Amino acid sequence: MKLYKAFLREQPTALTEYDEPLVRRLIEKVTVYEGKFTVEFKSGVTVDVDE
Repeated sequence: MKLYKAFLREQPTALTEYDEPLVRRLIEKVTVYEGKFTVEFKSGVTVDVDE
């Protein structure tokens, strides 16, 4: 977890475009369902996003 925190501190505070290295480092998978999708981070945290 310390590595993730250090990595995030190095990133700009506002992302204005897609950042492939950041996505690959933080996100394990995205599952798409009808009406929502779930983002699973490598830390184990999941977030549901409604359309």
